[in-house]
Amino acid sequence: MPASRSAILDPKPGASPANRSLERGIEILRAFRPGSELLGNADLVERTGLSKATVSRLTQTLVGMGMLQQDSAGRAFRLAPAVLSLGQAMRTGSRILAVAAPFMQALAQRERINVGLAAPDRDEMVYLESIRYARRVALRQVVSGQRVPMELTSLGRAYLAVAPPARRKALLALFRSRRGRTWPALAEAIEASRQAVLAHGYCAASWQPEVVAVATPLDAFGAPYVLNLSTSTEEPLEQAAARLATPLLELRAAVVRAEAQQSAWPAG
Repeated sequence: MPASRSAILDPKPGASPANRSLERGIEILRAFRPGSELLGNADLVERTGLSKATVSRLTQTLVGMGMLQQDSAGRAFRLAPAVLSLGQAMRTGSRILAVAAPFMQALAQRERINVGLAAPDRDEMVYLESIRYARRVALRQVVSGQRVPMELTSLGRAYLAVAPPARRKALLALFRSRRGRTWPALAEAIEASRQAVLAHGYCAASWQPEVVAVATPLDAFGAPYVLNLSTSTEEPLEQAAARLATPLLELRAAVVRAEAQQSAWPAG
């Protein structure tokens, strides 16, 4: 991600100046996505907007730190196993996952529906947990760590509905530049979702064929999250959303109560 876009979508906390070398090294790691497991320096230059000399220096440093592995030909890199251990440490240490996961599991089993928990990351949503129990077999599989577009999904639109105004404005400007002629209709759908969240506490979307999802924003432990339910169905969007809304909002209420109880416990 170019530095200007990163600065807009990753506001820096605190007053201390940012460490530019660290920021650039993290941009290298962020460039790796499913389907692009092996990247050369030229690929990384294109994806990050960094100079060739900077990318070359950083990739060698990341190899030395055990974050990247170099292929046998020495011309490309892949993420090293140490990166996976960071993800596992995040999951096992996540307070929101510890609180929400039992309720999500119980709901998924009882209703035989998909239940997810996601968080915003720049212009995408990242699944922290995804429990798949849909009645019908769907081609699309969702796993922890998977990213989905913010502007197209119920997850992303629920977050946009409650995002700080300055951040929402920056994100909408980014989506407008990306979507071109399809933007007016998409902007209307995003605004309708925002109004639905404000009025009813949730919004619905169907960005995959025959899959309806509903989502509700959740502020927990001082950070923004979104809960969603989805199912494979031939029902009209409005009908399926109405059926899923009650269990979704009940799930959110259960998580909120459990979080309040845990937050009230004395530390240690």
